[in-house]
Amino acid sequence: MKGTPVPSPTALTAVEARHRLDELAVVDVRTPAEFASGHLPGAHNIPLERLAEALPALKAAAARGELLMVCASGNRSARACATLAENGVPATTLTGGTTGWTGHGYEVERTQGTARATWAMERQVRLAAGSLVLTGLALGLLWPYALWLSAAIAGGLVLSAVTDTCGLAAVLARLPHNSPRDTDLHATLAALNH
Repeated sequence: MKGTPVPSPTALTAVEARHRLDELAVVDVRTPAEFASGHLPGAHNIPLERLAEALPALKAAAARGELLMVCASGNRSARACATLAENGVPATTLTGGTTGWTGHGYEVERTQGTARATWAMERQVRLAAGSLVLTGLALGLLWPYALWLSAAIAGGLVLSAVTDTCGLAAVLARLPHNSPRDTDLHATLAALNH
């Protein structure tokens, strides 16, 4: 129930999670494309923006065992844990996310039919922001008003750091290469319930 106090989410390191993987219900909150490019073995994909739809199933799964929330670096999974905690669902986050997992040399599963890996959202944001800043600076040599593009991106990056959100990531997540196939949430929830 909403408002019920839930202890702060705990965190597991990649080493701890690997040793307990068979007893955890792993939920990856990245975009479907990021999930398809490589995820923890047995993970279920419930994108962060669809977490509210999955609350009843996640509540039921948490009653049967521990939930491990995963993303690329641990930021989105920590937000997912906070959302779940607000709704009375205890969950654990993976410290360092799939980046930390693969950094330890642990294998990831890939969704069949994935021709090539989609870059992690954070990498896409760095590429887009850097490209826009360079474009603004280059065009600024010809037309000084173009420098405002670089200033706007810099301001957006500062706001992103202060609020721990990212508008550019939200925009990039909607691009076709980031959602080649949508998550079949009903199938995911059914699999999570078994």
